[in-house]
Amino acid sequence: MFNISAWDWIVLIASLAGITWIGIRTAARVHTSSDFFLGGNRFGKIFMLFYAFGAGTSGNDAVGVSSKTFTNGLSGIWYQWLWLFATPFYWIIAPIFRRMRATTTGDFFFQRYDTSTAMLYTLVGVLQMTVNIGMLLVGCAATIEAVSGGSIPKNASILIITVFFTSYTIAGGLAAAIVTDLVQGLLTVVLSFMILPFAWSAVGGMVGMREHIQDESMFSLVAPGEINGFHIFIFGLNALIGIVTQPHIIGVCAGGRTELDGRVGFAMGNLLKRVCTVAWMLTGLCAVVYYADQPGIEPDLVYGTMARDLLPGVMPGLIGLFLLSLLTSVMDSCGAFMVACSGLFTQNIYRKVTRDREERHYVLVGRIASLVIVVFSLGFAFSVDTVPKALEWFFRLQAMMGAAFWLGLFWRRTTPAGAWAGTLIAFAVMFATQSAPFHAWAVENLPAYMIWDDKFRVSWQMASYLAAGFGTCIGVSLITPRVAKERLDRLYECLHTPVQDGEQPGVPFTLPAGISPSPPTKLIDHPDFEIPKPTVLGMSGFFGLWALVGLLIAFVYWLAGTGA
Repeated sequence: MFNISAWDWIVLIASLAGITWIGIRTAARVHTSSDFFLGGNRFGKIFMLFYAFGAGTSGNDAVGVSSKTFTNGLSGIWYQWLWLFATPFYWIIAPIFRRMRATTTGDFFFQRYDTSTAMLYTLVGVLQMTVNIGMLLVGCAATIEAVSGGSIPKNASILIITVFFTSYTIAGGLAAAIVTDLVQGLLTVVLSFMILPFAWSAVGGMVGMREHIQDESMFSLVAPGEINGFHIFIFGLNALIGIVTQPHIIGVCAGGRTELDGRVGFAMGNLLKRVCTVAWMLTGLCAVVYYADQPGIEPDLVYGTMARDLLPGVMPGLIGLFLLSLLTSVMDSCGAFMVACSGLFTQNIYRKVTRDREERHYVLVGRIASLVIVVFSLGFAFSVDTVPKALEWFFRLQAMMGAAFWLGLFWRRTTPAGAWAGTLIAFAVMFATQSAPFHAWAVENLPAYMIWDDKFRVSWQMASYLAAGFGTCIGVSLITPRVAKERLDRLYECLHTPVQDGEQPGVPFTLPAGISPSPPTKLIDHPDFEIPKPTVLGMSGFFGLWALVGLLIAFVYWLAGTGA
């Protein structure tokens, strides 16, 4: 049926039913809004590792990387490796979110600035996660379309996937996503490496690829074309600035029992993704040779088409396992993003105007908000053209409030007016440099290195809105009234005070009874700066992760030169 065998359908349907049952069963443990939006802060290192991996990884990533590698060569790996250089910083970021004692990142913007800034962040956060969910659905549906030989239309797949992930996530909230992510994470690793051995053998490995691909730039990590050194640098900087404003990141960092659970989960879970990215890139490079006689193949369909052509001859049921890995990875990521968005709306808008309601009322509102967000995500999914283009939109949106977050975290002088101005100017620059008239002007007036494919380069666009956003936020903050000292003192008391073992969720940015504020240990002795001194644990993990990042790049560089 639909060009998929009976064995594959059995594997797929039975497994999806089991995962959905596990997620719905988790609903029995959801009693408060903290349970729904943060999973009750009760998960250990293994669960947090696979939650971070699962929330940040999906089969859609494999589709995007293999698609970009198919068109650009080995440098297409940077469409996911753009977060590679940010990964060591995750070890430092995780305890910051945990010490907020908050439910959503919107709570940070409320306490650091005011209600209006928190609402601004809510709108921006919901927008970027809506785009992200839609992007994941598009990539997954494209793969299913390819595997089924076009028998299962893309739009039908999008609707079916949506029904599955909304059913168990609306019931169980973040806890359901974390529990199912343990299964999904293992399956995603399987998905990442399932096709590669057979594709590698079919094209004769790296030596065989070099014999058939004459363009040497296809084997370069830093290509002279679209993905050059400046592109990699700016995308990496944009990723570090924007990662903290993704609404689900607070759950990734703070869903664990301790600060160390968050560190291990956030950093190591994402490092595992960087390893899987290598397999996605190599599969896309193999496809350049494997489909050399099919010049019209659509890049977004490469990954699924490789699975359809190679796996059935190996063993019955492998296509079913492939689709299962793909579907679970997408569904759990979408579920995590959906919960994060509904949490933003419920906690930072609805709760502010309807105080003193029962907790079950807010859980219900969160579930209703989840459905509304999914509807808007479907609208984006049905309108976007390709996965790489959807990724670029997401890359841009995630950094829009980066200046307000980072400056507000370390510089007391940052003001609500500065946060608003920096965000709005960043949006204005982004949309202005995205317009057709600007592209036409840029081609005529700007240097050639700022132009690609008769358009203003995405990397220079990012550099423009980042510089405009940070510059405006700093300038406006210097000439507008400060935030009240008492408000800031409460925020920084929490950020300086480590979370205790067994500490239970409470009011955001409020230390539990019996816990005294830790004295601040600042790197710069100035009343306006709040940059803490490094700790032994923090620096050992930070530099250890940099060593692993270096080894991973060195391995890919060595592999790229094999057979040269």
